[in-house]
Amino acid sequence: MLSRTVVSVSAVSSTSPTSLSRFLCKVNPTIPRFLGLKKLPHNFTNCTAWNKDLNLNRKCSTRMDNFTTKASAAAQPLTNADELIGSVETFIFDCDGVIWKGDKLIDGVPQTLDMLRSRGKRLVFVTNNSTKSRKQYGKKFESLGLDVSEEEIFASSFAAAAYLKSIDFPKDKKASNNLFYFLQWGFVYVVGEDGILKELELAGFQYLGGPEDGGKKIELKPGFLMEHDKDVGAVVVGFDRYFNYYKVQYGTLCIRENPGCLFIATNRDAVTHLTDAQEWAGGGSMVGAFVGSTQHEPLVVGKPSTFMMDYLANKFGILKSQICMVGDRLDTDILFGQNGGCKTLLVLSGVTSLSMLQSPSNSIKPDFYTNKISDFLSLKASAV
Repeated sequence: MLSRTVVSVSAVSSTSPTSLSRFLCKVNPTIPRFLGLKKLPHNFTNCTAWNKDLNLNRKCSTRMDNFTTKASAAAQPLTNADELIGSVETFIFDCDGVIWKGDKLIDGVPQTLDMLRSRGKRLVFVTNNSTKSRKQYGKKFESLGLDVSEEEIFASSFAAAAYLKSIDFPKDKKASNNLFYFLQWGFVYVVGEDGILKELELAGFQYLGGPEDGGKKIELKPGFLMEHDKDVGAVVVGFDRYFNYYKVQYGTLCIRENPGCLFIATNRDAVTHLTDAQEWAGGGSMVGAFVGSTQHEPLVVGKPSTFMMDYLANKFGILKSQICMVGDRLDTDILFGQNGGCKTLLVLSGVTSLSMLQSPSNSIKPDFYTNKISDFLSLKASAV
């Protein structure tokens, strides 16, 4: 954890405001579709897909033109598991509601994963939950009796750090020769839990905030002015059980007052499964507070953004047409798979019920649906 005192330094160098403004405005107009937005979010001009003259990393612009919800016929119940398994090389699984609920493993998961591995399938586990790092998730899999390596796990906490790395966000104020240097950035303010902090540390980024700000309070007295660090160049917001007004105000000041400060959300999930007894308010409730206070939309690095899909495809050399995304949420998991050009399978063991799937108001249709992933073991190929 980085402890710093508030300093009064200019967030922008001697570069004139006019030239800096022109410099920031040369971005790829297809970015909003990549993020599923109608328009660019606040301060997104320095996030990704810079003009070539800036000589910055452009990896995140991959397949921007394909970020659209595909039209789909009515979802079909999965009746031939063997056919689906044989048609793909990789299965990407969501975790909460698919592998487990809270700390309870869903029935038949170990046997299903063993069967898929025995058939030579690559398994990847992607979760929007940012409270743990990949290493911490590895321990959770182990505690549930599942043999899953850290390299097979991709959490939105990791995605936040990977995204900052992909845009060459500086690891200190003198680390970069690009525009970030002129803006004097170098620090990330975190509204979230330990998973984000650990992934930022592993990536070499310096940060403020996190759980330790959960105990801080604001004493509102006449004339009180809250200070914030002018060197914060990104605010990362994830699920946070230590969420409070101090964090909302501090992050809001950074986003609104620090020139070019990025507003990054790990996810916008409405609910999550902290226990198997009920649904709990998700990371989207924390993100929503900042949307309300800043009146700006975040850059989302978790599902359904294609950032993690592109990252996985590049890392493993996977053809997206050879991937099946398996999840319990329509607006994150299934949309994530569809936006990435993958086959999709909805399981009804988590958030989405059959009535929600078949509702006339639902426009997101998976290729297939089934009750739980262990149906792979019982559904046999149809007789010829």
